[in-house]
Amino acid sequence: MKRITTGRAAALGAATTGVLLLGACGLAPQDGDADDEGSDAPSTLSVWFPGANQAEIDLMDGTIVPAFEEKTGIDVEVTFVDWGDLSPKLNAAFAAGTAPDVFGHGPAAVADFVANDRVEDLGPYLDELDPALVEDVSAVLPGGQVDGTQYLVPLSVQGYLVAYDAQAFTDAGLDPDNPPATWEELRAAAEKLTVRDGSTVTRAGLLVPSNPLGAEQAFAGFLAGAGGELLGDDGAAFDSGEGEQALEYFAGLFQGDAPVSSMLGEDYVNLPPAQSPLVTGDAAMALLTPPTMRQAFEAAGDKDLRVAPPLRFADADAPAMWGGAGPGLMINSDSKAKDAAWDFISFLLDPQVAAQYTEGIGAVPVHASAAESEYVAADPVVSAFVAATPSFVPNPNVVGWVPMRDAIDAQVTEALFGRQAPADALAAAATEVDGVVQESKG
Repeated sequence: MKRITTGRAAALGAATTGVLLLGACGLAPQDGDADDEGSDAPSTLSVWFPGANQAEIDLMDGTIVPAFEEKTGIDVEVTFVDWGDLSPKLNAAFAAGTAPDVFGHGPAAVADFVANDRVEDLGPYLDELDPALVEDVSAVLPGGQVDGTQYLVPLSVQGYLVAYDAQAFTDAGLDPDNPPATWEELRAAAEKLTVRDGSTVTRAGLLVPSNPLGAEQAFAGFLAGAGGELLGDDGAAFDSGEGEQALEYFAGLFQGDAPVSSMLGEDYVNLPPAQSPLVTGDAAMALLTPPTMRQAFEAAGDKDLRVAPPLRFADADAPAMWGGAGPGLMINSDSKAKDAAWDFISFLLDPQVAAQYTEGIGAVPVHASAAESEYVAADPVVSAFVAATPSFVPNPNVVGWVPMRDAIDAQVTEALFGRQAPADALAAAATEVDGVVQESKG
């Protein structure tokens, strides 16, 4: 195995140990086998994983990839790429003809890859799997589909929920057994939980992602909680009353006379577990993803950390949070090793391997059968996300979404820093998004 890392995760931590119990993964035989281009089976497979989560890096490097290599005799060259660099690096690699055989991305990017003929139709491969296995992951497969065709296989369920420090609640006169049910109630609680030194927030009452891409996801969650939508039939739908409510709330966490949030623009979500603001006491509540929340809980020692249920704004009908099918893997349509590439993806779909992957990184499983597992039942974070899954609302999977997302992210950031009024930021973002929509229609 050769491993290359780009972005923040440049140092390799201690590899996770353990033995994989290998089931029937639908692997194609490798000795003397031919790939779909008619050449001998490849000896090397290139794979790019998105993100810089050290637990995932250690698990893939130390356990899962070596097990696949031993099973198949294929050497896997793994590259981990920071999310912010992923799309530019992939575009450059495709242009140069050096794109990997297998690459990961979020579901919302799939439509653009399809429109540019970059990814392989996975339907024929799925048809060869055990139907029971396909049924077990059927709830998440639509997240990797464009017009009903499967191009991406999700590896986990993603989303954001609010984690909170129960002792901080008690100290502030709040009931930790009855967390807020609306965003308005949460803001009121955050005001009681915030600690300041003059105008400087020394303990955030509530942390919400405001880093690149995180800002768009957080806004999308607030928008869903207000009953709004990102896109309509003709273009942007977020430049609305619900959109203004969502962005005014978001910006108000950082602005005004009594802000309740800190770390504006910083990526607190992907800090090492011991440095998580919930663990260090620099925050009393924080919006977190499943893996980072679980790792923070494990690193918190004697702290009583808990998970709040999905939230809504008071005038909305139902709770809604940003989330859905998580990042997954696709096959480069130009790959000369498509069968081997599918072998790698199907290896990760095997229930036992998938369990080790999701448990190892603290993720929410894609297999429905995992809901009955000890891992889910015994883990308060994972069980909370499993219960919240019906409330998750994903970004749209449409052609041009990545530039649309980036436009929304940039304008939301302008509002968060106080450089634009929320209404003006939404109008500017809507103009850009509508332009992308019209361009995609030709």
